[in-house]
Amino acid sequence: MGKIVSFINQKGGVGKTTTCVNMASYMAVMGKKVLLLDLDPQGNATSSLGIDKDDNLKTIYNVIVDDNLLDEVIIKSKVENLDIVPSNVDLAGAEIELVQMNNREKVVKKILATVKKSYDYICIDCPPSLGLITVNALTASNSVIIPIQCEYFALEGLTQLMYTIKLVKKHLNPEIDVEGVVLTMKDARSNLGNSVAADISKYFNNKVYDTIIPRNIRLAEAPSYGEPICMYDPKCNGAFAYKLLTEEFLKRNNSK
Repeated sequence: MGKIVSFINQKGGVGKTTTCVNMASYMAVMGKKVLLLDLDPQGNATSSLGIDKDDNLKTIYNVIVDDNLLDEVIIKSKVENLDIVPSNVDLAGAEIELVQMNNREKVVKKILATVKKSYDYICIDCPPSLGLITVNALTASNSVIIPIQCEYFALEGLTQLMYTIKLVKKHLNPEIDVEGVVLTMKDARSNLGNSVAADISKYFNNKVYDTIIPRNIRLAEAPSYGEPICMYDPKCNGAFAYKLLTEEFLKRNNSK
């Protein structure tokens, strides 16, 4: 039975999609059967895996709104064992459509139930907001991973995010919990990064992963070539960090 993990932070530019795409890719490389669900209308996870977001692309929007089957929109990625449910800007309209649906918070959970047994892990890239699409992701998920940038305002907005997770746990999904916190974009030359890392560790205790993702130009370049870092430049520092992070994640889940 597949474990469903949402990658979430309503603050944009923290490495959320980068973390979701690269951890999902390394899980697949390490022999796990993985599905990446792109729930962000920007579709960055989709394009990061080299999928063209043209008008003919069937996406998660068609499953939510047009009653397409999930199997009809799943695409095999360039990475063996990694499939993706793509997204594009149409998904922005799904928020309005969802409002009128029965059990509107559980639509994505119902959709994923049809394929959950086929995967070891399902990774959801959430939009940078706390709207109905994100609530759907949280309701469907077993746990969440929160990427946090090693910058001054890192903890800003986290109170609201944790409150949303708490509400979902209370009313919609009692089993959801914070899987872990990933520190991203750390500049080795900056003392500020160390200070922020210490603050975040104090806030989340043992939830913070030991592996910290550095600032790395190759990580930033990879999406424009439509490849995860394990394919684009597997020997760079960013690739090494995401490989270690994924190993740490799998070890915590006793599935290495």
